[in-house]
Amino acid sequence: MGAIAPTFTNKEDMFRKLALITLLSFTLSGCGMIGFTDANHSNHGMMDVKDSDFSGKDIMFAQMMIPHHQQAVDMGTLAETRALDSEVLAIALAIKAEQAPEIALMKSWLVKAGQPEDSMHQMDMGMLNQSEYKALEDSSGKEFDILYLQGMIKHHEGAIDMAETVENSSNTEVRNLAKSIIASQTDQIETLKQLLTKFG
Repeated sequence: MGAIAPTFTNKEDMFRKLALITLLSFTLSGCGMIGFTDANHSNHGMMDVKDSDFSGKDIMFAQMMIPHHQQAVDMGTLAETRALDSEVLAIALAIKAEQAPEIALMKSWLVKAGQPEDSMHQMDMGMLNQSEYKALEDSSGKEFDILYLQGMIKHHEGAIDMAETVENSSNTEVRNLAKSIIASQTDQIETLKQLLTKFG
């Protein structure tokens, strides 16, 4: 296999963060209101969350992080039957085990706040696109291991960017989860990068 492509440049990191900040600022300006659409894209207007324990930014974080985490869980499931390297399999399973209960936690926040899981405000934030996920799904052995490591590094970088937007949330649950994601996934990125050198 050829040389392993780099994940992100500093310029790409900066662009991604600016895009997220701009989206959050645009959507959440004003009275802590958020807009959403259903699957048919009909407009439900603005839903006020000011009486909730969760701010509009907290809600958007959960709505964006749930599918982000779900993809990481799905990638871990793929690793169970496709990974060759035992260390790659181990970290994939660890990530899956860590993020599955976090999904349940964030879903409970949305229920408490009376907010939908789906939001019109979605960004990929490091997620694998359809073709990248298909390539991972269709691979096995060493090829899978490399694609998984490359993809999860990018994936984690996006999650950290999102978590940083709410790490100072006034809601203790949100703040604690954000800080946990930043700490855990920062450490995991270093492990993922070290594992990737095995295939250089």
